[in-house]
Amino acid sequence: MKYCPVYKKCGGCAYINTEYADQLKNKKEYIQSLFPKNNVEPVIGMKEPYHYRHKIYATFSHNRDGVIKCGMYEENTHKVIDTKMCLIQHVKANDILRDMCSLATKMHIESYNEDTSRGVLRHAYIRISHATNDVLLTIVIGSKSLPGSNAFVKEMVRMHPEIKSIVLNHNSDDTSMVLGKKNHVLYGKGFIEDEIMHTRFRISANTFYQVNPVQTEKIYSTAIQMAQLKSTDTVLDMCCGIGTISLIAAKKASFVLGVEINEDSIRDAIGNAKRNGIKNAQFIACDSEEFIEQLEDSPNVVFLDPTRNGFTENFMKQLDHLKSDKIVYISCNPSTQARDIAFLKHYQIKKIVPVDNFPFTKHVETVVLLGRKKSTEDMVYAYVDYEPEDDTYLQGMKGNATYREIKEWIKAEYGMSVSSLYVAQIKDKCGFEKRQNYNIGENKAHVPNCPPEKEKAILKAFKHFRMI
Repeated sequence: MKYCPVYKKCGGCAYINTEYADQLKNKKEYIQSLFPKNNVEPVIGMKEPYHYRHKIYATFSHNRDGVIKCGMYEENTHKVIDTKMCLIQHVKANDILRDMCSLATKMHIESYNEDTSRGVLRHAYIRISHATNDVLLTIVIGSKSLPGSNAFVKEMVRMHPEIKSIVLNHNSDDTSMVLGKKNHVLYGKGFIEDEIMHTRFRISANTFYQVNPVQTEKIYSTAIQMAQLKSTDTVLDMCCGIGTISLIAAKKASFVLGVEINEDSIRDAIGNAKRNGIKNAQFIACDSEEFIEQLEDSPNVVFLDPTRNGFTENFMKQLDHLKSDKIVYISCNPSTQARDIAFLKHYQIKKIVPVDNFPFTKHVETVVLLGRKKSTEDMVYAYVDYEPEDDTYLQGMKGNATYREIKEWIKAEYGMSVSSLYVAQIKDKCGFEKRQNYNIGENKAHVPNCPPEKEKAILKAFKHFRMI
């Protein structure tokens, strides 16, 4: 067990002095408390749980002598604690942060003061590719420019040739958000690439990508295995990010649709599909709730991978009305995950697998498989779309029209297809005599009722043929 000298002040690693086996046990008990009626499988842990973070944020500050430092905020404060020797951050990130502070001090570049809105260096954001060890460094400033930017960039790349791109991000807003909206590439292409499950992904400054690539592969392989995708399946991937799950699933499914509100992520997802030669995946930049309200067809499988806040109640209830076979819900916040799943009245939990994506912290990732409950709505009904050969059954009516004539007229007038079943149901409502009882299915189960818009069209047809 390694020792962290600032763990009491930082507060980021609640379990830093807890044996790893005990951490996993505690996390499993926590998940079990959220899902008391379900069996929770053992937490999938790491062989080497230190220095796993490949995505690192750090905030700049300075001491009384003007020496620049950077690190995490002290728990419940805005006081920066020097964490350049952090035990969970990638070793390379620690080295880069240390040299950034030394270089900024040497070049007299000030840190940004959030209280006075003065200064320059605000945050550093580091992404490290697990596959290539390439580094994307994003420097967040609160000023209009970075003094001596050319010299700063040149020296950082000299000290760390693994840095393949440096992006300058502008954020002078009074906000807790790390990144602003405006980026300027100072060096390189503005992105790096990584690989998960034999699929390559482009990672940009403003796009989401998991912090722990070793465990991310376990999370995604668990989710894909749970889904048991078939070559005929259609898949919906909500909060798809840069298309990680979407593109992995596309290798097994017939078609995948990824939905994500972040337009930068969608651009990367589309590029990632082309980069991997995947043509059966499509991506849409849209709010999840807005999208699902407009969704008409039910995909066979739905993947959910939201932010810590989870989804809205309305989204989950809309999802519940779909008739998808399976839902695989991935979450970095099991408490909101449990809350959301409670809104799914037509689904039941089949499997819960926690994955330790954040060793030494209280956080844990959870993958939950849900299957649709069997109900009369899901029964297969048998009925005959019977077309009488004569029109004797129409005798005594005001007008005459066969089932075929009614259906063809509706198709021509409204572009809508209706079945003889629905025509028979509306005839029943109107008191027409029928030869056959179309309203009883197999084993006397009630068949689906005619939708209101089709009932309206059928009644219009009745009027057209002077049947009513």
